[in-house]
Amino acid sequence: MATLKDVQIKIGAVKKTKQITRAMGMVATSKLRGAQQNMDGFRPYAAKFAEVLGSLAEKAGEGASPLLVPREEVKKINIVLCTSDRGLCGGFNVNLITAANKFMKERSEQGLDFSFTNFGKKGRDWCRKNKMEIDSANLGIVGARFGFNVALTAGQKLVDGFLDGTYDEVYVVFSEFISRSKQIPVVKQILPIPPIETAEEEEVDTDKPYQAEHICEPSPAELLGDLLPRHVYVQIYSALLETSTSEHAARMAAMDNATTACNDMINSLTLAYNKARQAAITAQLMDIVGGAEALKG
Repeated sequence: MATLKDVQIKIGAVKKTKQITRAMGMVATSKLRGAQQNMDGFRPYAAKFAEVLGSLAEKAGEGASPLLVPREEVKKINIVLCTSDRGLCGGFNVNLITAANKFMKERSEQGLDFSFTNFGKKGRDWCRKNKMEIDSANLGIVGARFGFNVALTAGQKLVDGFLDGTYDEVYVVFSEFISRSKQIPVVKQILPIPPIETAEEEEVDTDKPYQAEHICEPSPAELLGDLLPRHVYVQIYSALLETSTSEHAARMAAMDNATTACNDMINSLTLAYNKARQAAITAQLMDIVGGAEALKG
C-alpha cells in the first residue's frame, strides 16, 4: 500500500492539474464567444452570396467560366485540410484527419494523385509523417484572429492552380460547427465550382411578396468572371471560421471532462489517503498494545 506521503504528493499534483484544466476551459469559453460571433455574422453573407451567384450562373448558362466546367479526366486533387495548431481538444483533429484519409482511400482506387494545402500544425505534421505532398502550410491561423486576406491569398493560389492545370479538383476538409457539444467533419468540393443550389420554383403563393427580376449590368458572364473566384475565397474563409469555432468548443468540452476526471481522482486519492492513515494508526495501536502485553508478561 502507498505511504501517506506518496498519496499526499499525488493529491497535490492532481489539484494543480485541475487548476490548469479549469483555466484552459475558461480561456476556451472566452475565445469561443468571439469566434462564434464572427461565424454567425458571416453565415448570412455566404448564404446570400451563393444565392446571387447561383442566379447569375443559371442565366449565363454552362461554359460561362472555366471554373464551372469539370475536367474530362481527373488526375490530381488538392485537399485543403483545416486543423488546429494545438492539441488538448479531444478527438477534434483526429476526426478531421480521419475524414481526409477516408476521402483519399475512396478516390485512390481511381489512381489519383493528392496534394495538400494545410491550415494548422496538426494536419501538416500528419502529412509529413505519411509523406504526403504539401503545396503550402499556413500556421497560427485557426484558433486565432484572422482576416479575409488569409482566404484570399490561399484561394488565389488554388484558382491559379486549377486554371493552369496543376489541379483538376480542389476539396476542403473542415469541421462544421453545429453546437458547443457537436462538430461534424465535412468534405466539400470548391473547384470546379459545383452547381450552386437555388430556391426551387414553387407554386404561386398570394401571401408571398412579388420578387422582381433584376437586370444585370455588365452581363452575367462578365459578373461571373469576378464573382466566381471570390466565391472560392468565401468558401475557404467560411471553412476557417467554422473550424476555428469548432476547435474552441472541442477544447472547452475536453477541459470540462478533464476537470471532472480530476475531481474523481481527488476523491479516490483522498479515500486511499484516509485508508492508509487509518491503517497506520491501527498498526501503531497494535504495536503499543503488544508492547504493553509483553511488559505484563
